[in-house]
Amino acid sequence: MFWSLFAGVFALKLLVAARLPLFVDEAFYWLEGQHLAPAYSDLPGLTAWLARLGVTLGGDTALGLRLPFLLLAALVPLLVVRITAREYGREYGWTAGSFALLLPLAGTLGLLALPDAAMAVATLLCVDAGARLLRHVTAAAALELALGLSIGALSHYRFIAVIGVGLVALLLLRDGRKTLRDARVWTAIAIGAAAWTPLVAWNFDNAEAGLRFQLVDRHPWAFHIEGLWFIAVQALLVTPLLFAALMLAGWRGNRSAHPSSRYFALLGGLVVLGFFVLGFFADTERVSFHWPLPGYLALLPLLPALLAAWPTWLRRATWALAAAGLVAMLGYYTAVSIPDLRARTAAQKWYPSNFAGWGELADAVRLARADMPEDTRIVAGSFKLGAELGFALGEPRIAVLDHPLNRKHGRAPQLRLWNLWSRGADDWGDAPVLLVTSPSDVPYKDLLARYHHLCGMAGPLPAPQAVNVDHGRQRFLLFRMLPPHSTGGACTAPGMAWIDAPVSGAEVGRSFDVRGWAFKDGVGIERVEVTLDGEVVATARYGLDSPGTAGYWRISTDPNHPRVGFEASVDAGDVASGTHWLGLRLHGADGSVEAWPEQPVEIR
Repeated sequence: MFWSLFAGVFALKLLVAARLPLFVDEAFYWLEGQHLAPAYSDLPGLTAWLARLGVTLGGDTALGLRLPFLLLAALVPLLVVRITAREYGREYGWTAGSFALLLPLAGTLGLLALPDAAMAVATLLCVDAGARLLRHVTAAAALELALGLSIGALSHYRFIAVIGVGLVALLLLRDGRKTLRDARVWTAIAIGAAAWTPLVAWNFDNAEAGLRFQLVDRHPWAFHIEGLWFIAVQALLVTPLLFAALMLAGWRGNRSAHPSSRYFALLGGLVVLGFFVLGFFADTERVSFHWPLPGYLALLPLLPALLAAWPTWLRRATWALAAAGLVAMLGYYTAVSIPDLRARTAAQKWYPSNFAGWGELADAVRLARADMPEDTRIVAGSFKLGAELGFALGEPRIAVLDHPLNRKHGRAPQLRLWNLWSRGADDWGDAPVLLVTSPSDVPYKDLLARYHHLCGMAGPLPAPQAVNVDHGRQRFLLFRMLPPHSTGGACTAPGMAWIDAPVSGAEVGRSFDVRGWAFKDGVGIERVEVTLDGEVVATARYGLDSPGTAGYWRISTDPNHPRVGFEASVDAGDVASGTHWLGLRLHGADGSVEAWPEQPVEIR
């Protein structure tokens, strides 16, 4: 059963990895791999090195980039089998290995080119070495510990938690304290500590920017009740029965007389508990559900003995739920890679924006640049755009403007070190520039301020080419900036709009009214058209009083304020009943035409 699962899961992951669009962080790790260095602002060097190896051997494709991570992830269940079989017998080994494949967080490892695959392998090498050292200190076990510690040190700052908890676990065990008296163990620890040297050196040279981001800047370090969601999400992602079984196995293992059982329980339990507590004080804005995975991996060897004592129906339910969880996560990634399925989620909160639209954007950029002078430079509005376009176009030197995301994700220092940070028009000289930005990267309430900031860097913005993906949920703007470049003059910005009625998802009849507002700083709006499924169905009456709009957007310079409201009557005709997409087309007084993002309505 294990080998069937192993082959099946690996084959599925290869298929999904070949089709899944590149996640934003993957693209940046590719970019780091094109600028090889011992360490970087956000991570130690190993992830970038593996990314570079992947595209060198497998080509500049998503699968090529991900292949080293998929192969590393394939070692995880094999290591679990090895550890468990040595301690508790072959049958338990195959069972634990099978659950390592089905555990959703572990079963999907390597599907994305992220540091977690290497970190999981490093964790299991340390777990295996620790269990062997508890039995008898040997040079081979010490070398395995050194290897695990070194890989972990080169993977992520977060591996510090595994090291700290592992040391505590050994100190709490009598056999562990005996092990720590051996010079070979401390030699291994010293080798592992030396592997942090590149990261420490980078931080010394760059005012501890990486450490401050990982340990200070990204975390509020204040209690927030949202930590309860972290625990609930863990139970869901691990699958409820398997989560309960791992927690019970850890509890039982800690009461065992078997030193290795106590070691697994302490290591796994303290890692999981530590991240649960951290969830009440740490960053809630970025993905963190994968943080406790090293703890679950350490607990897996204890799982088969617990399940053996459970009734048959409960064991089968645990297997079935774990398999369903893995299928659900693989299904999610599959759905993300199918444009039609992804587009249907455009109005949902969980829309996968970090996977969406990069291919369409790259195609639009190629076409736009082909119509511009040969010496046209591409400048990206954020690190996300720079990395994704760099991968798609094979250009690792795309300059990036200042953006809150660059600092929020700890990438700003690295962009400066690569001389890829652009101040805007002051740096462009006489070269024509294709400026690529994404309004989707900024909360809507901050978008107008972002446009004004863009004007400050690039000057008045020409009429943009809008690239709307998935009904505009993912939205890009392309500006053809021709010399002479100047930051002087009033800000001309893209249009801003809102549909007040009907609200998104509302049920409407075949004839209904549309009301809202629209403005365009610097020049104003000439007219507004209403679209249904991309087709113009009405021309709105524009210029209605909307004093609240100017009151909210106080920095707006549209000359038409407060008469920026609009109203239109729509006749849907004989369109089929069901979901349709309502949008706007904004015609600026400067001749610009912008398709505004659409929202769903249910036509009866």
